[in-house]
Amino acid sequence: MKAKILQKLRASADYVSGQQLCEQFGVSRTAVWKAIKQLKEEGYDIEAVQNKGYRIKAAPDTLSKNELESLRKTTWIGQRIESFTVTGSTNTEAMQLGEQGAPHGTLVVADRQESGKGRRGRVWQTPGGVAIAMSILLRPDIAVVNAPMLTIVAALSVAKGIADVTGLNAEIKWPNDIVLHGKKLVGILTEMSTQIDCINYIVVGIGINVHNTEFAPEIAQTATSIFLESGVHYNRALLVEKICEAFEEYYALFLRTQDLSELADTYNKMLANLDREVRVLDPQGEFDGIAKGINERGELLVETKTGVAAVSSGEVSVRGIYGYV
Repeated sequence: MKAKILQKLRASADYVSGQQLCEQFGVSRTAVWKAIKQLKEEGYDIEAVQNKGYRIKAAPDTLSKNELESLRKTTWIGQRIESFTVTGSTNTEAMQLGEQGAPHGTLVVADRQESGKGRRGRVWQTPGGVAIAMSILLRPDIAVVNAPMLTIVAALSVAKGIADVTGLNAEIKWPNDIVLHGKKLVGILTEMSTQIDCINYIVVGIGINVHNTEFAPEIAQTATSIFLESGVHYNRALLVEKICEAFEEYYALFLRTQDLSELADTYNKMLANLDREVRVLDPQGEFDGIAKGINERGELLVETKTGVAAVSSGEVSVRGIYGYV
């Protein structure tokens, strides 16, 4: 009920009477009072005025289930939300839920991760109170070979969600790192469970540096946060919501064709590497060229002296000639 009360208070520009809340939710005035009291204890600044009712003035920067549900406007993402103060990995939690039959669109969010996962076995740091760790469980009816393109869908969604909340023009370093001013802001890791010819579920994991002010020495030169780039503290739960809204939009476009033909132009406009010199780090041999954007399969087109190479992700990385981007 607390989430519903928050949602009602947020939707009103004026005071909401206790009687309105009682009638809408079918509970007693005492139950409403207790819920309001608990919300205040959780850090919500809720003003109570006799003969007027309640009005929300400020909300804490929390990733609680109540906060996430009260902001939710999505259609299918977040019908089930699992929120953790601390977890090992939201991807691991989401995959366990996938094994247990959790529905398509289940959202897992954590304030702090202790064993977050990055690409190629790297660790993604998610300190408490300053970052976002989130994972979306998907059960798409698509061919297994098309699943990797969902990392592109996720990258677009994160960049749009950040822009919607902050106004910052985040870019994408192919295939799915989100960067600001040449430094990494977001990491995305997609994992899946498959059978020979079908997908059981896919988990899209997203880690975002929001209020971080410092990083471990090994990444300090290449990492950044929304706060470091803007000087503003933004509500993390609102960021999660806006990313989920964007994901639903882009995911629907992807499903129509099961490729990126309807999204490639949008992606290329956000591509930090576009028309820049890049070095393709391929185990079969490195080469340099000019990044020309992605095709409908999400492959990076790299123009070389001998022609245009279509580079797929997997074991291949792309770096700028003179730096990270």
